[in-house]
Amino acid sequence: MSEITRFDPSTLVYNEQGLIPAIAQDAGSGEVLMLAWMNREAVARTLKTGRVTYWSRSRAAFWVKGETSGHVQDLVEMRLDCDRDCLLILVQQTGPACHTNRRTCFYTAVQDGQEAELMAPQ
Repeated sequence: MSEITRFDPSTLVYNEQGLIPAIAQDAGSGEVLMLAWMNREAVARTLKTGRVTYWSRSRAAFWVKGETSGHVQDLVEMRLDCDRDCLLILVQQTGPACHTNRRTCFYTAVQDGQEAELMAPQ
């Protein structure tokens, strides 16, 4: 069995802006929902509250997923990649994850040099 140690968000590798990419994945289906950014405090808040909290680069503010839309992400598990510079956030997603009202932000495919929408808004 592997060693269990207390997690400290300061041990993650953040970029020059103090951010780390966070990939949200549906814990049940494995579907990739979105990519967003977290800073050290967003990681800590997510772990403390169980509600996924991101850092909005455009608003320069914390963003609790679903706070206004009701489309919340409840934390199931947080995983670190091998370099500790990217997070995989396993979530229980309520409603669509994308601001376009689609289940996932990854709804456009490139096929034979052409873009194709894979799903309509919910």
